[in-house]
Amino acid sequence: MIKKISLILFYFLLLQCGAQNVDFRILKAINKKEMPVWDKGMKGLSNTVNPLIPVTFIEIWADGYFTKDKVMMRNGFKSAITIGFAALVSTGLKVAIERTRPAKKYPGEIIQRTHAGKYSFPSGHTTSAFAMATALTLSYQKWYVAVPAYAYAGMVGYSRMRLGVHFPTDVLGGIFVGIGSGLLVWQLDKIINHK
Repeated sequence: MIKKISLILFYFLLLQCGAQNVDFRILKAINKKEMPVWDKGMKGLSNTVNPLIPVTFIEIWADGYFTKDKVMMRNGFKSAITIGFAALVSTGLKVAIERTRPAKKYPGEIIQRTHAGKYSFPSGHTTSAFAMATALTLSYQKWYVAVPAYAYAGMVGYSRMRLGVHFPTDVLGGIFVGIGSGLLVWQLDKIINHK
């Protein structure tokens, strides 16, 4: 599993090096027009990610607690580990790769519409949103949970590009880290518990 994730990240970085121009063109198309109402909505959407992190794993755990479902309570703990691990990996990659934010790399061509930290790859908001969506999906295993969870996560990724703080490959990296963290935590739990 770790070998597969490493291989995916290697190919992703290789693609990123060769596709920088495409990356910029896609971002510019998403970012270019002024749409104040839409942009305000995208900023609001981005700002929902951090408050929803504890809500996600507490809700899953509480669902198990109140229904006396020990598996769901365990899923709540795994969800917290998933989201925390994803954030740790995302932050580590940001510091290791040190990719410049789009507006700093292309001043005057990309409009930054919200505050962001120093480094760009991967998108931390996207990572967290996809880690939450994966945790919810693996916990409930119902399409009516998975579809809205991943739709929300996808819109968070889009919002980060619209706001000019991430390249498409930053968002793609966040998707891989978020989903990969959930799959890894659930797989390790199966191995540890011999399920």
